[in-house]
Amino acid sequence: MTQTGSSTSTPALLGVPSILGEPECLWPAGATLGEGTLWSPRERALYWIDILESRLYRLDPVNGARQSWQFDEEITALAERADAPGLIVTMRRGFAFFDPAVDAPPRYLHQPETDRPGNRFNDGKCDRQGRFWGGTMDFNCVAPTGALYRFDADGRCTRHDDGFAVTNGPTWSLDERTMYFNATVEGCVYAYDFDSAAGTVGNKRVWLRFAQGDGLPDGMTTDAAGRLWIARWGGHCVSCHDPVSGAELCRIELPASNVTDCAFGGEDLCTLYISTARSGLTAGQLQAEPLAGGLFSVRIGSPGLLAAEFGGAAAVKA
Repeated sequence: MTQTGSSTSTPALLGVPSILGEPECLWPAGATLGEGTLWSPRERALYWIDILESRLYRLDPVNGARQSWQFDEEITALAERADAPGLIVTMRRGFAFFDPAVDAPPRYLHQPETDRPGNRFNDGKCDRQGRFWGGTMDFNCVAPTGALYRFDADGRCTRHDDGFAVTNGPTWSLDERTMYFNATVEGCVYAYDFDSAAGTVGNKRVWLRFAQGDGLPDGMTTDAAGRLWIARWGGHCVSCHDPVSGAELCRIELPASNVTDCAFGGEDLCTLYISTARSGLTAGQLQAEPLAGGLFSVRIGSPGLLAAEFGGAAAVKA
């Protein structure tokens, strides 16, 4: 089930986290492809996305207030900016800035795949140095035309890997020496050696391969203990894994087949927010899963990590 390199001994597993209660549907939005969960500590709100409907959502979990923004093309992932209001986002064709407080469309910064018209961007996150890592995918989820990019605050964009049908993630180990990245169609999570100073990856290997029929790896996050939480497309759950061995520690079952992403948030970072999708479900499944495409939350007995922000002093100007 797992491959972790050439170690001859099995490291001790991290403790099993406590799941406090059952998942609650906070927003039965019926998203076609819910994704992009992001907790904003400065707004104390949760952002998430419906990729295929080109829509951004914002939820205030204290008063339940909901907002949404409609775009002319797909929005796929996001992070807050460190040195300016608003967000960096990936749209269909590349990286852009968008400020939800301003009545203006996203402003493209870079489009790295003008030679791959059948692709779109998908998932992405910032590393702790403020660089945005985003992956692309084949619109039809078949051709291995997707790639992994790093977009820097000074506007540089670098392709680091290639040959994926659908990309998801990434997330990092606590010591920032490993980056995890999902090849969803292949059903496996790759690990790379990560050089945080240089912003480079190497020594790619299969870290975890999902058992056939138990879902496919989608979005994921790392908690404050270093455990990985992975949303399972087609698997009805989020599973929690030891960061070294890949061993499954627990799973959270959801009333939706296609579970797409997860992020920790709330004042204590002990709430796990989970997005789901209606896309890919049969008529019978849609009838049996009325909350598919909703945003869920569940309390965890230990905290996650704040999402890293994009940029700094050398950031691209708004």
